[in-house]
Amino acid sequence: MKVTGFTFIRNALIYDYPIREAIRSVLPLCDEFLVAVGQSDDTTLALIQGIGSPKIRIIETVWDDALRANGEVLAVETNKALRAISPDSDWCFYIQGDEVLEEGRDSLIRQAMEHHLNDENVDGFLFKYRHFYGSYDFIGASNSWYKHEIRIVRNRSEIYSYRDAQGFRKGDNEKLRVVALPVHIHHYGWVKEPQAMQRKQRNFNKLWHDDDWMASNIPSVDHFEYEKHLTQVKRFIGKHPLVMRERIEAMNWSFNTDISMERRTLKDRIKDALLLIGINPNYVNYKKVGTFGA
Repeated sequence: MKVTGFTFIRNALIYDYPIREAIRSVLPLCDEFLVAVGQSDDTTLALIQGIGSPKIRIIETVWDDALRANGEVLAVETNKALRAISPDSDWCFYIQGDEVLEEGRDSLIRQAMEHHLNDENVDGFLFKYRHFYGSYDFIGASNSWYKHEIRIVRNRSEIYSYRDAQGFRKGDNEKLRVVALPVHIHHYGWVKEPQAMQRKQRNFNKLWHDDDWMASNIPSVDHFEYEKHLTQVKRFIGKHPLVMRERIEAMNWSFNTDISMERRTLKDRIKDALLLIGINPNYVNYKKVGTFGA
């Protein structure tokens, strides 16, 4: 069984992406790792080269900045990495630049891939998510955060990154059949030094909206106001992956909040009510066909 990891990245330093930590968290499970490095305004390429693993293979890409609808360019760049994977790989492990794999679950993940290696009814594996917000001590608690997503797929030409690269589809827009794993991906996209977070907000929204929308909706401030955008959070009582230690210790801003305060939006309240009566209002981009592990 051969496993290839893959990701894409651009301007990792300007926007403070934990891309080294993301890659290192998955690397032990991979026989090789493909990184599509977009032409950057910082030293992102040198950053990836500096990881120093012989498993890593880099392809240099140029982003199409004219793609400013629905985050399409993110899927385009993901697919560049996916299509560059060697045809002899069986499974492809996707990790985004602000995601880190939970520690201590490598054995279970490998067992799952081996168990379903020849099961053509399984297209990939589904992971749980923890979305950190404001600091490394809080995670999003509302139903607006997505709870699961596909991060391992078969190495098949019919499988492709979908929409804004959050998930995958195959063939003619068909959802993938996946097995759920009791393993978390830690999403750190909302934990950045406030100035870097505001730079990311400006840049990221350009992938969805035109200049007029940006001018009306993204404030001209030099730092992101976490409290202003806060909804429900809860305190994180678990452990962060070891690869995150240096970054966590270097945190140079403060964020604290009163988690007893009611911060549910109307949208959150409606979703909560629907879930209570057995209706899942959240977007589901897969077909769950089983589970593996406890």
